[in-house]
Amino acid sequence: MEYFAVIERRQSIRSFRAKEVEAEKLQAILQCAQAAPSAGNLQAYRILVVKNPEGKRALRRAALDQEFIDQAPVVLVFFQDQPRSASKYGGRGSGLYSIQDATIACAYAQLAAAALGLSSCWVGAFHPEPVARLANGPAGLVPIALLPIGYAAEKPERTGRRPSGEVLAWESF
Repeated sequence: MEYFAVIERRQSIRSFRAKEVEAEKLQAILQCAQAAPSAGNLQAYRILVVKNPEGKRALRRAALDQEFIDQAPVVLVFFQDQPRSASKYGGRGSGLYSIQDATIACAYAQLAAAALGLSSCWVGAFHPEPVARLANGPAGLVPIALLPIGYAAEKPERTGRRPSGEVLAWESF
Protein backbone atom coordinates (compact mmCIF):
# COMPACT_ATOMS: atom_id res chain seq x y z
CA MET A 1 0.00 0.00 0.00
CA GLU A 2 1.33 3.42 -0.90
CA TYR A 3 2.46 5.46 2.14
CA PHE A 4 -0.09 8.26 1.95
CA ALA A 5 -2.88 5.73 1.48
CA VAL A 6 -1.69 3.99 4.66
CA ILE A 7 -1.85 7.29 6.56
CA GLU A 8 -5.35 7.89 5.22
CA ARG A 9 -6.50 4.33 6.00
CA ARG A 10 -5.31 4.28 9.61
CA GLN A 11 -7.95 5.09 12.18
CA SER A 12 -8.69 3.96 15.72
CA ILE A 13 -10.73 0.76 15.80
CA ARG A 14 -12.32 -0.47 19.01
CA SER A 15 -14.07 -3.60 17.76
CA PHE A 16 -12.21 -6.58 16.36
CA ARG A 17 -13.25 -9.77 14.57
CA ALA A 18 -12.31 -13.10 16.13
CA LYS A 19 -9.87 -13.77 13.26
CA GLU A 20 -6.26 -14.35 14.29
CA VAL A 21 -3.47 -12.15 12.97
CA GLU A 22 -1.27 -14.24 10.70
CA ALA A 23 2.22 -14.93 12.09
CA GLU A 24 3.94 -13.41 9.05
CA LYS A 25 1.92 -10.19 9.42
CA LEU A 26 2.72 -9.94 13.11
CA GLN A 27 6.39 -10.53 12.37
CA ALA A 28 6.35 -7.80 9.70
CA ILE A 29 4.76 -5.37 12.17
CA LEU A 30 7.41 -6.13 14.78
CA GLN A 31 10.19 -5.71 12.23
CA CYS A 32 8.81 -2.31 11.26
CA ALA A 33 8.68 -1.27 14.91
CA GLN A 34 12.31 -2.29 15.30
CA ALA A 35 13.22 -0.24 12.21
CA ALA A 36 12.03 2.97 13.89
CA PRO A 37 14.64 5.66 14.53
CA SER A 38 15.84 6.08 18.09
CA ALA A 39 18.09 8.40 20.08
CA GLY A 40 21.69 7.35 19.52
CA ASN A 41 20.35 4.16 17.89
CA LEU A 42 19.99 2.75 21.41
CA GLN A 43 16.47 1.44 20.70
CA ALA A 44 15.63 2.14 24.33
CA TYR A 45 12.32 0.29 24.37
CA ARG A 46 10.90 -3.19 24.77
CA ILE A 47 7.83 -4.67 23.13
CA LEU A 48 5.74 -7.29 24.90
CA VAL A 49 3.57 -9.38 22.57
CA VAL A 50 0.41 -10.52 24.37
CA LYS A 51 -1.78 -13.12 22.69
CA ASN A 52 -3.09 -15.31 25.50
CA PRO A 53 -6.56 -14.51 26.86
CA GLU A 54 -5.40 -14.26 30.47
CA GLY A 55 -2.75 -11.67 29.62
CA LYS A 56 -5.16 -9.66 27.50
CA ARG A 57 -7.74 -9.70 30.32
CA ALA A 58 -5.10 -8.38 32.70
CA LEU A 59 -4.31 -5.59 30.24
CA ARG A 60 -8.00 -4.80 29.92
CA ARG A 61 -8.36 -4.49 33.69
CA ALA A 62 -5.27 -2.27 33.89
CA ALA A 63 -6.62 -0.13 31.04
CA LEU A 64 -9.75 1.05 32.82
CA ASP A 65 -11.70 -1.99 31.61
CA GLN A 66 -11.71 -0.96 27.94
CA GLU A 67 -13.44 -4.00 26.45
CA PHE A 68 -11.86 -3.94 23.01
CA ILE A 69 -8.40 -4.64 24.42
CA ASP A 70 -9.04 -8.30 25.13
CA GLN A 71 -11.15 -8.66 21.96
CA ALA A 72 -8.09 -8.01 19.80
CA PRO A 73 -6.17 -11.13 18.76
CA VAL A 74 -2.88 -9.53 19.79
CA VAL A 75 -1.86 -6.60 21.97
CA LEU A 76 1.58 -5.04 21.76
CA VAL A 77 2.78 -3.30 24.90
CA PHE A 78 5.52 -0.71 24.41
CA PHE A 79 7.86 0.04 27.30
CA GLN A 80 10.48 2.73 27.60
CA ASP A 81 13.83 1.31 28.71
CA GLN A 82 15.06 4.08 30.99
CA PRO A 83 18.42 2.55 32.01
CA ARG A 84 19.39 1.84 28.40
CA SER A 85 18.89 5.45 27.37
CA ALA A 86 20.31 6.86 30.60
CA SER A 87 23.56 4.95 30.00
CA LYS A 88 24.38 7.39 27.23
CA TYR A 89 22.17 10.43 27.85
CA GLY A 90 21.65 10.55 31.63
CA GLY A 91 18.44 12.10 32.90
CA ARG A 92 17.40 13.43 29.50
CA GLY A 93 17.65 9.88 28.13
CA SER A 94 15.66 8.24 30.91
CA GLY A 95 13.08 11.03 31.12
CA LEU A 96 12.53 11.85 27.46
CA TYR A 97 14.50 9.96 24.82
CA SER A 98 13.37 6.50 25.95
CA ILE A 99 9.73 7.71 25.85
CA GLN A 100 10.29 9.03 22.34
CA ASP A 101 11.93 5.76 21.28
CA ALA A 102 8.96 3.71 22.53
CA THR A 103 6.36 6.00 20.96
CA ILE A 104 8.10 6.10 17.59
CA ALA A 105 8.31 2.29 17.57
CA CYS A 106 4.60 2.11 18.43
CA ALA A 107 3.71 4.55 15.64
CA TYR A 108 5.70 2.48 13.13
CA ALA A 109 3.88 -0.67 14.30
CA GLN A 110 0.52 1.05 13.97
CA LEU A 111 1.26 2.18 10.41
CA ALA A 112 2.62 -1.25 9.48
CA ALA A 113 -0.59 -2.84 10.74
CA ALA A 114 -2.63 -0.46 8.57
CA ALA A 115 -0.45 -1.25 5.54
CA LEU A 116 -1.18 -4.95 6.06
CA GLY A 117 -4.95 -4.45 6.18
CA LEU A 118 -5.14 -4.68 9.97
CA SER A 119 -6.57 -2.20 12.44
CA SER A 120 -5.44 -0.93 15.82
CA CYS A 121 -6.11 1.61 18.54
CA TRP A 122 -3.40 3.40 20.49
CA VAL A 123 -4.21 3.10 24.19
CA GLY A 124 -2.57 5.41 26.67
CA ALA A 125 -5.18 5.25 29.43
CA PHE A 126 -3.99 2.53 31.81
CA HIS A 127 -2.52 2.04 35.25
CA PRO A 128 1.22 1.51 34.68
CA GLU A 129 2.01 -0.73 37.68
CA PRO A 130 -0.08 -3.78 36.71
CA VAL A 131 1.06 -3.47 33.09
CA ALA A 132 4.69 -3.33 34.20
CA ARG A 133 4.19 -6.45 36.35
CA LEU A 134 3.01 -8.34 33.25
CA ALA A 135 6.34 -7.70 31.55
CA ASN A 136 8.19 -9.25 34.48
CA GLY A 137 11.25 -7.38 33.25
CA PRO A 138 14.05 -5.48 34.91
CA ALA A 139 13.55 -2.20 36.74
CA GLY A 140 13.34 0.84 34.51
CA LEU A 141 10.89 -0.64 32.02
CA VAL A 142 7.92 1.72 32.06
CA PRO A 143 4.81 1.02 29.95
CA ILE A 144 4.07 3.81 27.47
CA ALA A 145 1.36 2.48 25.15
CA LEU A 146 -0.84 -0.52 24.43
CA LEU A 147 -1.59 -1.34 20.80
CA PRO A 148 -4.41 -3.85 20.25
CA ILE A 149 -4.20 -5.17 16.67
CA GLY A 150 -6.61 -7.24 14.61
CA TYR A 151 -9.17 -7.25 11.84
CA ALA A 152 -11.78 -4.53 12.20
CA ALA A 153 -15.34 -5.46 13.09
CA GLU A 154 -16.49 -1.87 12.58
CA LYS A 155 -16.08 1.00 10.14
CA PRO A 156 -16.47 4.19 12.14
CA GLU A 157 -16.80 7.56 10.47
CA ARG A 158 -13.54 9.38 10.00
CA THR A 159 -12.82 11.95 12.65
CA GLY A 160 -11.88 15.47 11.66
CA ARG A 161 -8.60 17.18 12.31
CA ARG A 162 -7.92 20.66 13.63
CA PRO A 163 -7.38 23.31 10.96
CA SER A 164 -3.75 23.75 9.93
CA GLY A 165 -3.74 27.30 11.24
CA GLU A 166 -4.32 25.98 14.78
CA VAL A 167 -1.55 23.41 14.59
CA LEU A 168 1.16 24.88 12.38
CA ALA A 169 3.34 27.90 12.92
CA TRP A 170 5.84 29.21 10.41
CA GLU A 171 9.06 30.85 11.51
CA SER A 172 9.07 34.60 11.04
CA PHE A 173 12.73 35.51 11.46
